[in-house]
Amino acid sequence: MAFPKRRNIQNFQRKQLVVVGSKNPVKEACTEEAFQLTFDDQVLVQSLDVDSGVGAQPLGDQETYSGAYNRASNCKLAFPEADFWVGIEGGVDEMGESMTAFAWIVVLDKFGKMGRSRTAAFFLPPQVTELVRGGTELGEANDRVFKEENSKQQGGAIGSLSRGLVSRKDLYKQAVLLALIPFSRSDLY
Repeated sequence: MAFPKRRNIQNFQRKQLVVVGSKNPVKEACTEEAFQLTFDDQVLVQSLDVDSGVGAQPLGDQETYSGAYNRASNCKLAFPEADFWVGIEGGVDEMGESMTAFAWIVVLDKFGKMGRSRTAAFFLPPQVTELVRGGTELGEANDRVFKEENSKQQGGAIGSLSRGLVSRKDLYKQAVLLALIPFSRSDLY
């Protein structure tokens, strides 16, 4: 099924203002790319440092989802004139002897609609898992094990583990695109 392009100058609309609840450049970039793909470049993305309301390293689906939802909601409170508010929260979860990493994305719009999605999960190596279980945030644990600096604002743990084949931005961008489905397919949601 072919979808019409909305780039016709006669149909020009003002840019949609999107506020992301983090100053992390990875979260801003993946949001910008996903919104531009979904809304044909008619977006302006701003980042805002807001509280997630959860621990520095969320554990489990519920706490991680809550962090994403809180970020989106806190953006809406701080910047109510925007069109969309986005919360992205990375988390970890126990899986038997192992630990997985993933993120939740929550998108809110000015009409009260919500889109949500979760990234794919990947298993962390034992050294990283041990550090996280000991109270170290995943980004810091990843930096220690891989001798990197500020990896969470670059390729992230997934980038280090996949040798750059998948970056944190790539992982998050797909989930932001999925969270935007209720907005791009409003005929169904």
